[in-house]
Amino acid sequence: MNGQSLELTAAPPARHIPGDLAMWCFILAELAVFGVFFLVYGVYRRQQPALFAEGQSHLALLLPTLNTLLLIAGSACMVAAVKRFALDRQAAARRALLLAMVFGSGFLLCKLYELAGKFMAGISLSSNDFWMFYLSLTVFHFLHVVLGMVIVAAVWWMARDGRYGPGRLDGVETAAAYWHMVDLVWLVLFALVYVAR
Repeated sequence: MNGQSLELTAAPPARHIPGDLAMWCFILAELAVFGVFFLVYGVYRRQQPALFAEGQSHLALLLPTLNTLLLIAGSACMVAAVKRFALDRQAAARRALLLAMVFGSGFLLCKLYELAGKFMAGISLSSNDFWMFYLSLTVFHFLHVVLGMVIVAAVWWMARDGRYGPGRLDGVETAAAYWHMVDLVWLVLFALVYVAR
């Protein structure tokens, strides 16, 4: 080779989608449903700005802001769980899953308290268009958090016998992907319904 050295380059690591493909299809479908919901909300808000502004004036920001922090903390715990399972740190990974469920439970309790206050004030789906969207969106999202909690609880339960570890992360990655979707949807919902005026 005329004294020239050949440089061997390592092949880039194979890329893979974390988690289960079926869950990603479900996540994309759910994002599409929420996307349509948000789009229709925007159309109605544009048509009735005074009504929506009046409705938003009755929404306190303290609990929704706390809920935002709780979901973000839950997402951080899911990231930590995946990383710890990848390092075969079983006990630490299971603790991270438990902590994610604690943060998710905090979200659900805060949201129940907020919704109970609205129902006790006589607000319902038929009150007006703003309250119809507020209740529909927040309750629909609430149900997604409940499902996320069930998924994380199932992963925690199955992790007790060492099912997850280096090279065996599909289940926990799937749970994490779903949790991140729920978190992302809440951030958009929080911005549109509670913050944007």
